[in-house]
Amino acid sequence: MHEKQTVFLVDDDPAMRESLVLILELAGYRVRSFASPHDFLEAFSALEPGCLLLDQRMPEMSGIDLQELLLARGCPLPIIFLSAFGDVPTTVRAIRGGAIDFLEKPTSQDILLQRVEAALEEDRKRREEVAVESEIRQRFQQLTPREQDVMSLTTQGFTNKDIARQLGISPRTVENHRSRMMFKMGAANFAELCRLSAICTSASGKASLTNN
Repeated sequence: MHEKQTVFLVDDDPAMRESLVLILELAGYRVRSFASPHDFLEAFSALEPGCLLLDQRMPEMSGIDLQELLLARGCPLPIIFLSAFGDVPTTVRAIRGGAIDFLEKPTSQDILLQRVEAALEEDRKRREEVAVESEIRQRFQQLTPREQDVMSLTTQGFTNKDIARQLGISPRTVENHRSRMMFKMGAANFAELCRLSAICTSASGKASLTNN
C-alpha cells in the first residue's frame, strides 16, 4: 500500500462508517470518512490519491449521482460501491461508469480488503498514466509551430516532399524540422511518433487532475 493513499468512505449510516473505518485502519489503511456526498465534495481534492468506498442509497445525492459528478469533473478516483439494495440496472450503470466493483452489504472483510487494495493499485496506475501523458504534452509544447506542423503532417502519412509542398519550404528544411521534432518528442520511429501524437491531440479528462 502506498503510504500517501487514502481510502475515502462515504456512507450515511454511522454504525456502518464506524465498522468500516475500524476494519480498514486495522488493516493499515489511512481512512477519511464522510456522512454525505456533500461533505465529501467539500473536503476532497482530485489531487489526493486513493480510492472511494461509496454507499449507493443516501438522501439528497445517491452514490451513482456522486460517481457521475466526479466523472464530469474528470476525477479518476477508483470507486467501490457498497449497498444493501443492489440491483442489476444500478450495478451495470456503476460498472459502466468505471466502478471497480459493486459489493452488497454485508460483505466479507477479506473481499472488502482485496477490492480496496485492487482499487488503490488502479489509482496508482491511473495517476502514473496521467503523469506520463502530461510529460508528453509538455514535450509537444516545446516544439516550434513549424515543428508541430511537420509532426501533424508526418503522422497523417505525408512524405517529406508532400509536406514541403504544403508548407512552401524545401524537402531539406522539412527533414531538419522532422529530425529536431523527433528528438524533442523522444520518438524512436514513426509508430512511436503516432502514439505520442495521439496523446497530445486527445481531449482526455485525465488532464483535469491538475486543474482542481
